[in-house]
Amino acid sequence: MLKAGMMLANRYEILGRIGSGGMADVYKARDHKLNRFVAVKVMKTEFSSDSSFVKKFRREAQAAAGLENPNIVNVYDVGDDSGNNYIVMELVEGITLKEYIAKKGKLSIREATSIAIQVCMGLAAAHDQGIVHRDVKPQNIIISTDGKVKVTDFGIARAASSNTISANAMGSVHYSSPEQVRGGYSDARSDIYSLGITLYEMVTGRVPFDGETTVAIAIKHLQDELDPPSKYTPDLPYSLEQIIFKCTQKSVDRRYQTMNEVIADLKHSLVEPEGHFVQLTPLSNHAQTVMISPAEREAIRKADTARRRTEDDNGKSYSSISAAKKGREDYDMDDEYDDDDYDDDEGEVSSGLEKAVTIGSFIICALIVCILIYFIGRAAGLFRFGSGKETSSTSSAVTSSAQAPAEGQVSVPNITGMNQAKAQTTAAQYGLGIKYLGEKPSSEAEGTIIEQDPAAGSAVDKNSTINFYVSAGPDLINIPTGIVGSSLTDAQAALKSAGFTNVKTSQQASEEVRIGDIISVSPKEGEQASSGDEIMLVVSTGSTDQNDVTVNDYRGMSFEEAQKSAQDAGLLVKVEYGSSSQVAVGEVYDQSVKEGTEVSAGSEITFSVNDPSKASDDRSSSEGTNNSQGTTPTASSWTTTARLGQPSNYQGGAYRLTLVQTVDGQEVEKTVDQGDTITFPYLLQTSGAEGVSDGTVYLYEDTGDGNYTPRVTWPVTFSAQG
Repeated sequence: MLKAGMMLANRYEILGRIGSGGMADVYKARDHKLNRFVAVKVMKTEFSSDSSFVKKFRREAQAAAGLENPNIVNVYDVGDDSGNNYIVMELVEGITLKEYIAKKGKLSIREATSIAIQVCMGLAAAHDQGIVHRDVKPQNIIISTDGKVKVTDFGIARAASSNTISANAMGSVHYSSPEQVRGGYSDARSDIYSLGITLYEMVTGRVPFDGETTVAIAIKHLQDELDPPSKYTPDLPYSLEQIIFKCTQKSVDRRYQTMNEVIADLKHSLVEPEGHFVQLTPLSNHAQTVMISPAEREAIRKADTARRRTEDDNGKSYSSISAAKKGREDYDMDDEYDDDDYDDDEGEVSSGLEKAVTIGSFIICALIVCILIYFIGRAAGLFRFGSGKETSSTSSAVTSSAQAPAEGQVSVPNITGMNQAKAQTTAAQYGLGIKYLGEKPSSEAEGTIIEQDPAAGSAVDKNSTINFYVSAGPDLINIPTGIVGSSLTDAQAALKSAGFTNVKTSQQASEEVRIGDIISVSPKEGEQASSGDEIMLVVSTGSTDQNDVTVNDYRGMSFEEAQKSAQDAGLLVKVEYGSSSQVAVGEVYDQSVKEGTEVSAGSEITFSVNDPSKASDDRSSSEGTNNSQGTTPTASSWTTTARLGQPSNYQGGAYRLTLVQTVDGQEVEKTVDQGDTITFPYLLQTSGAEGVSDGTVYLYEDTGDGNYTPRVTWPVTFSAQG
């Protein structure tokens, strides 16, 4: 911590500390060169030796340095003095928006709208430069003493490009967008979501989603809908509430696409508070077929009979006469038509023809209604025609899961293959809801629904929920580098560690590559493949003119020594691990070819190596993983064994795995594993709550400041054991 009176870079005199954050302290200072007061953000000393923190700290300066806008805190200078990494910024005398809300409880509508517009203008300037803030929240918005609003702390900002898919940090979970919570792609529309949450807090004095853990809050961002802000602020204008709803849509495509659109609607709301100008894309079409009751049909019939009688008595309806008179009054028709012409025109249509037209219309309407009833009844299974053979062949495509709905029930529609928005619309037409359970790797396009429960065709009560999983896209892994030229055992270990479960080998003579080393790998190094895809290793059998090999006795040697000796002799070495009390750990206790045997050069020999810890890896290889961790399940418990693939945004830091399950309507969270670093693929073996068949595993990573950030989630299922 710096003391008052100290100098930085022989230019900035420290006057006192005015704030502190997770990784830096902020001081008020005097710039002696330009004779002005400035704010100096200095990284805390415990983080200065960490290159990742220094990189993040400097990235903040780089992100904000090129932004010049009255609603963004300007950055003047960045440097390092005697190990003190610092950023010099504009000094804004005032308080944060968070403090201001806490002080006032909630803000007036006009004040909140004005602040939101200024924040939007600052963020719009950043977005125009390709910078996404990614941590918009009241704590990063400063209200100066003269009423100006400024956005600060671009510490986790990133350029709006494909790089934002693998973000290294996430802002406060209370304000994070669903895509940030999932660790997915974030762009300017993520800032719009966070702005909407901030605006919600300004007008209500509370955040829409809160909970005891960050996991609980994150799940609410993904699944729950906002309580209408008018629930807490009854006098909230309709237009402003709709703006908040549009900003905070789960799908980025349904939000505002730019900050300029938000600014335009916010300004419009000041002029027309109760206006209906905010265009929200409907989640579903709630228009339903309305069935007319017998009493209503009778009332319509009587009204029509009375109308026709009136027409018969008067020769024309009152409404027709009124319309004709109105037309004659609205237009100067004296020169073109006279009363005689008008009367003659009316007389051209007889009352008998009107009756025929009316009766024909009713007949046509009746036919249409009958046809509609037939098709609706056929679809619902109420009408069955034709032979039993035809019925059997038709129903065979549905299987036994399809049931005829009873009264008050509906048949579950098939939503697989749809996106979430279309699925919600489809389910709503049947009076059903949908619930997102998570993502699973799949060859289907990302975001496409790949599983649903209950199955399509099942009969369920109205207002039931269809649970579903969406595709996370192919579970692609990079082929490790360094495979070509390495030994077969090393190559297999590297591929297994990366997560590949289907590694095959073939042999090929080579004059250049030593026996047992890898000539090539397919797919090539650096290319991507799914974990279950076939990976082919071409292994060298050496020169074609080599002599036969006499096998030595390798037992008692260390594996490394035995491998080198066998390869030098011209043998292909493979390894398996087991347990033996005859040799030390890591030494060969058996070999597949007896000593003294004469074999052709390039023949295979398998060494059995004493290493009980790796023997468990061999037994779990069918699961496609190189480690088996987590809570050991016990008999008579609900357990899961799940393979967790490599997430794209895990940076290799300290981690924590937690399991969240819903037990008796309450979310229960427990830590199943934690450590300095985690190796993927990861074999999770843990027990869950009794009788609960599903859960969600969360991976958290320490970003370096002691705070754990959610990286990815995996849905897991449990079954009873014992």
